[in-house]
Amino acid sequence: MKIRLISSCLVKPAEPTWNGSLPLSELDQIGSLGYVSLIHLYRPPQDWLSPPEAISRTLKSSLSKVLVPFHPLAGRWSRISRGRFQIDCSGIGVPLTEAESDATLDELKEFEHHQLVPSFDLEQLPLVAVQLTRFKCGGVCLGVAMSHAAVDGQSASHFYTEWARLARGEQLETQPFLDRKLLGDVGRKPHSAAPPLQPPPEFDVPPLLIGESGCKNEREKTTTRASLRLTKFQIEMMRRKANENRGPAAAGSSFTSYEVITAHIWRCTCKARRHVREQRSRLSISVDIRRRMRPPLPKTYLGNAVLDVVALDYAGELVSKPLSYAASKIREAINKVTNEYVTSTIDFLRAVDDLSSFQDWNSISSDDDDDDDDDDKGFFCGNPNLCVTSWSTLQFHGLDFGWGKEAYMGPVDYGNDGDCLIIPSGHDSDGSVVVIACLQEPHMEAFRKFFYDDMELYVHESRCLNSDRSQIMDINSSIQMKCMNVDAPSMLT
Repeated sequence: MKIRLISSCLVKPAEPTWNGSLPLSELDQIGSLGYVSLIHLYRPPQDWLSPPEAISRTLKSSLSKVLVPFHPLAGRWSRISRGRFQIDCSGIGVPLTEAESDATLDELKEFEHHQLVPSFDLEQLPLVAVQLTRFKCGGVCLGVAMSHAAVDGQSASHFYTEWARLARGEQLETQPFLDRKLLGDVGRKPHSAAPPLQPPPEFDVPPLLIGESGCKNEREKTTTRASLRLTKFQIEMMRRKANENRGPAAAGSSFTSYEVITAHIWRCTCKARRHVREQRSRLSISVDIRRRMRPPLPKTYLGNAVLDVVALDYAGELVSKPLSYAASKIREAINKVTNEYVTSTIDFLRAVDDLSSFQDWNSISSDDDDDDDDDDKGFFCGNPNLCVTSWSTLQFHGLDFGWGKEAYMGPVDYGNDGDCLIIPSGHDSDGSVVVIACLQEPHMEAFRKFFYDDMELYVHESRCLNSDRSQIMDINSSIQMKCMNVDAPSMLT
């Protein structure tokens, strides 16, 4: 597929907005500081294809309007000192590129998706960038890159839904909450009189493979990506299996879908990587803190209101014990995220002289940076570790800008070794999900096999323990999903 760039411009807020420097919270300035890119593929009806500029005009106009309430996203982020940043709210605008492809939507391959998201001058460091690509079949792609230093998943989802709402000619539903002082001003004294001297476990160096002294070798290995579907029935069977053996560590309600799916991924990853029993593996989990703070943060808080926590165990324990064991370790990690824990973590970060060691620059580092001294720097969640994120509750699917809902939505160039993402299987999903897993090439086939073989075992055991067979679907529905690799073309509707 060939892409031809047609035009580019800066889309500014439709009205004058506040200018000044917006401090970032400590949670904005740790972890990934790169860009998260999404594409939405559409098949617009004929009345949107003439005149040709109808879609472009609508996107630009609505983007200009939504940038008034979301005005920080029209600015730029800049370094200040001590590995810290701020947003310069200048209203300079969002770069928008228009392009055309010589292919049809049905001819599009996943490895070509990177051509559908905007590229831009990193010296400018925009917070949002947009690319509109037209296909020769009449289809269009909306590709958006958003800075993770500016927004988390919930904030990005809010921006997308309000943008689409304005594009349809409706009114803004909810204003974003812009005051990041709720999580503390940069450089101010800690909440506590005595900040913790020891870093929280999330900031410890992740385990290395036994026998290795660094992660350089693992970081350099070639990775591949697979998309694996789980039906609603399969998820329910996993939950039933895990909840049969819940121990005291899993006190409270039954295991959630996220907890059991993530436990399943963790166990299968350990098996696929062929870890010895003594190998330690760390699982990173992103927890939304909005409802966990006292008082709670507004749901529309614009920024990073997530805290990454970790579960740590030996591969032998995870693999040999039942699914409920791994799920209980995940619950323990999530449950420790209280108002006090978040505040303590922020206090620790405020006391750190330079935050650079807690930042991941991999996704925006220069390609010509060949300094070997940097190979072991930055966050690396790959072998023997992993990170599982869920977008199941975020509204990235079903975005209608006036020409109907998308035929496909997905992240672009998502992840490094060990990164896994759980997303709904589509905007009309019946509860099924797709797990996007990024692993080293030699591990992927084994991971796929364990992923579905173990799933069939859970289904079979749950069937045997259920006396009402009429309420259980035929196990063949599970077997048919075995080794299903859902690529982008097959998900087009």
